[in-house]
Amino acid sequence: MHPEILRELATQHGRELREQAHRAAMARTASRAMRALRRGARQDGADDLAVPAIPDYVDGSFRTAGDQAADRVPAARHAA
Repeated sequence: MHPEILRELATQHGRELREQAHRAAMARTASRAMRALRRGARQDGADDLAVPAIPDYVDGSFRTAGDQAADRVPAARHAA
């Protein structure tokens, strides 16, 4: 058989083996995750959700204890 054809066949076979190994690893990971969920175990960082602070004002500042504007409630207005 021609060496180029042999080389291409070997490359293709190696690629197929790597894809098969990758699929097997993904299946194992999914199986472990499902098993952990069934057992009630916490996954890595699943409950550690970091929510960024949302500013109170348009300029990006936050309300402080001394703000008088924070104590006022806007009056209800009716549409004309």
